[in-house]
Amino acid sequence: MPVHTNADHVHTLPITLGIFDSGVGGLSIFSALRRELPQANIIYWADSGYAPYGERSDNFVLERAQRISQYLIQARGCQGVVIACNTATAIAAEHLRAQWPHIKFVGVEPGVKPAVVVSRNQRIGVLGTTATLRHPRFHALVQLCAPQATVIAQPCPGLALAIEQGNLHSEEIHLLLTEYCGKLLSERVDTVVLGCTHYAFVRDQIKTVLGPGLTLINSEQAVARHAASIFRAHPDTSQINSAIPAQGNVELLTTGVAQELRDFTCRWLLLDLPVEKVKSLDNT
Repeated sequence: MPVHTNADHVHTLPITLGIFDSGVGGLSIFSALRRELPQANIIYWADSGYAPYGERSDNFVLERAQRISQYLIQARGCQGVVIACNTATAIAAEHLRAQWPHIKFVGVEPGVKPAVVVSRNQRIGVLGTTATLRHPRFHALVQLCAPQATVIAQPCPGLALAIEQGNLHSEEIHLLLTEYCGKLLSERVDTVVLGCTHYAFVRDQIKTVLGPGLTLINSEQAVARHAASIFRAHPDTSQINSAIPAQGNVELLTTGVAQELRDFTCRWLLLDLPVEKVKSLDNT
């Protein structure tokens, strides 16, 4: 928790932020946010034991989001939480904000708005999980940001789970991308939105399958910048003592296999960080 001095109220500890996702997908946002707020202490929870959220029921995802947030806030003292998952944001964000009104929650949603700006023919494809694309929040987003555009929502069952397994150049991933991107190409889209944080790790393969001339929209940088702007305004980062290290502490937690998360982070983020195996928090 922050330490205050009565004399000048200078904070001697940086803000502690929690980030959670159903697995490795949110690591793309974690990496971007770490560059934006290098002094922040970050606790990343990969809920890989329950991945993928996009193929779970709404009640299941909401319960996981509540349990993880409670742990990050109450047990670990996080002053802000990034919901680094489109599905969890759609299902749980408003519930979490109502439950902990003193905590800043930052979610992620498909980048439909920037897609409308860059699309030439206003035919936009969205690759996402079944749960994200069926949720009323996604349909409201389309109505708000793209009322005049044609938005083709393409569910991608199996893709997030295949990425979670760590072999990003597997034949399974290639076949899934060929199928799902092929459906969007048949709809003559010129812009494709990545609506799942997992998909950021196979963006190059997606570009290859889509071919030249199509624009790919991904949101991790925008989410990280938005989160950084909010958390910089937090009282615990408004005045930072010069004694604070230039790089905050990072903790990686998982309900899956710790070595698998460590291997993924080392290979794809070039970060060799220890990973702690954590309990399930009594989820059903």
